Amino acid sequence: MNEFELIDRYFRRAPRNGDVRVGIGDDGAVIAPTPGMEYVLTVDMLVEGRHFTAGCDARALGHKTLAVNLSDLAAMGALPRFVLLAGALPAPDTAWLASFMQGFDALAAEYDVELIGGDTTRGPRTLCVTAIGELPAGSALTRGDANPGDDIYVSGWLGDAALALAASTGRTKLDGARLAALEKRLNEPQPRVALGVALRGVASSALDVSDGLTGDLGHILEASRVGASVDLGAIPCADELRMKLRGVERELALGLLLAGGDDYELCFTASPAMRERIAGIGSALGLPLTPIGSITVDSTLVITTEDGSPLAALPAAFDHFH
Repeated sequence: MNEFELIDRYFRRAPRNGDVRVGIGDDGAVIAPTPGMEYVLTVDMLVEGRHFTAGCDARALGHKTLAVNLSDLAAMGALPRFVLLAGALPAPDTAWLASFMQGFDALAAEYDVELIGGDTTRGPRTLCVTAIGELPAGSALTRGDANPGDDIYVSGWLGDAALALAASTGRTKLDGARLAALEKRLNEPQPRVALGVALRGVASSALDVSDGLTGDLGHILEASRVGASVDLGAIPCADELRMKLRGVERELALGLLLAGGDDYELCFTASPAMRERIAGIGSALGLPLTPIGSITVDSTLVITTEDGSPLAALPAAFDHFH
């Protein structure tokens, strides 16, 4: 199967959205902007051996390849609209491609996202998505507007994916049923799109937790030129991880919770005046939105332990070039 046959079989589809003037098959896609709206564009890459293992489930990988990009759009309050998919593949493995696109297309359908273009080449398996979302002009959530006194929140639970990875690689032990449940959080994260949209005009800053809380919250602090005080005991996590925090595996558990990454939950800040609205958003979405600390004037991140003392050293978040 050559490159163009591969594109025709697995990627080409007729435009189904009136905003797409020209879709897959030309030198570029043509889309029409919606009056009064702004586009948010983001790109993310997944590399075999770095972000996923050779032989991993192709359907789950298709889901995750799209999900990590939708998570970035969610962090800015954007509604996903269009995506471009580029991939380097070692061979035109038809069974693998069919399974991968099944996972990709299922999540795209869930969020009404249209694939409008991309590229393929031969090489070490690498997947790259450019995602385009839209939102009302001037309403984007950014990292740079947190204010002293703001509450800090996270959605869902942190550390699940990192705990699953640690157990699957033998760094710790988990019950088999629980490991399977947590591996789903690692392999098929759910982008918090509805939450991001609901936080427009409510949150003062936001981002998604992809590389670990210490690093990602640090981006908000740096962009906003503020500090933060976070209560370790308030950070929501799985019961198994909480037990490890209290036992002999405490150092491992601290690293998984604070710097494990792959959570794809939202971390956001908001004025205390927004507490009732945020509680209502969490209730409406059926999603825990947990306050874990507050923004401070000091430019440092302090995480206090169960006895009120600060952690002496914070686990370093993921960095590709560290």
